[in-house]
Amino acid sequence: QVQLVESGGGLVQPGGSLRLSCAASGSIFSMSAMGWYRQAPGKERELVARLHSGGYIDYADSAKGRFTISRDNAENMVYLQMNSLKFEDTAVYYCNMIDYNGKSSWGQGTQVTVSS
Repeated sequence: QVQLVESGGGLVQPGGSLRLSCAASGSIFSMSAMGWYRQAPGKERELVARLHSGGYIDYADSAKGRFTISRDNAENMVYLQMNSLKFEDTAVYYCNMIDYNGKSSWGQGTQVTVSS
């Protein structure tokens, strides 16, 4: 059974930075695509960044140049470094895993609030 646990969310001022972490267990992490999604109030969940097992990375246009996704296969961790945060980055951020069978799993989410 896959378990994803996010951490690192919080309150930050515009222009600030946060680093989100996701600890994964229960699957072959190195063969899985790992991603970060977010959902703002009243909006649909959207992709922020995805790092495929082969190393290819997708970024949402809103994340390009500001956010960086990375993974540590030895520790079964995936990270999202977020810089130059804006008000519109406020959302619940979710970790996602798509394993080698194509099964998708989600974490419980971590709140990121950008406010002055």
